[in-house]
Amino acid sequence: MSSIVLAQAAETSINSGLAVVGYGLGAIGGGIGVGMIFSSVISGTARQPEAQGKLMNIGFTTFALVEVLALLGFVLFFLAG
Repeated sequence: MSSIVLAQAAETSINSGLAVVGYGLGAIGGGIGVGMIFSSVISGTARQPEAQGKLMNIGFTTFALVEVLALLGFVLFFLAG
């Protein structure tokens, strides 16, 4: 048998209901992460107002990383379905 036939035979599909639950949990995790990031930025700015620029830079960088992970979960949801 060719390798393509073997790969197609070995392919298993994920239950679409499980994919929905997985993406939902991923979205909740991203939302909690973004909330914690900006909560820390606000708290740090309240304690040390002169560091606001540096804290915002770090906050937006980590925000972008969290959102990339959430978008990756969204793509994997469609690939699994």
